[in-house]
Amino acid sequence: MTKVLFVCMGNICRSPTAEGVFRKMVREAGLEDAVQIASAGTHAYHVGEAPDLRAQQAALKRGYDLGNLKARQVAQDDFRDFDLILAMDWENLSLLQQQCPRGFKHKLHLLMRFAGEHDAATVPDPYYGGPEGFNTVLDYVEDACQGLIDVVRRRATMYAAA
Repeated sequence: MTKVLFVCMGNICRSPTAEGVFRKMVREAGLEDAVQIASAGTHAYHVGEAPDLRAQQAALKRGYDLGNLKARQVAQDDFRDFDLILAMDWENLSLLQQQCPRGFKHKLHLLMRFAGEHDAATVPDPYYGGPEGFNTVLDYVEDACQGLIDVVRRRATMYAAA
């Protein structure tokens, strides 16, 4: 099983969007038994809250339901328990690197390293902008998650063959 954790600052915009997009892609690829997915924030600002309504509305227009997700903060056990911990931007990656025990730092990456179409290194934070920012997040996240699904599929095939 490959365990993937998506991380942004408050876990109400970008990381739950990535979780919802990737969850649907995993389901459509028939990899639900091979992949575990979650999201979290580096800060505790919104713990227990649903994703931002604007993120939910933008996601629903593309067929992703984020309504049942609740924000949580990254826990120390996450560094041990997840195989890939994917930050949305440099700031959150830096915060993760500071918290992460030495033996697990290889698990930390920017989500956009898996993108094939967009050259951006990070997923921009849409929180203080208008609704178009949430569509941009979806564009970037869909692209990166498509590359990530290929990685997860290869891992699942590799483990099945072993």
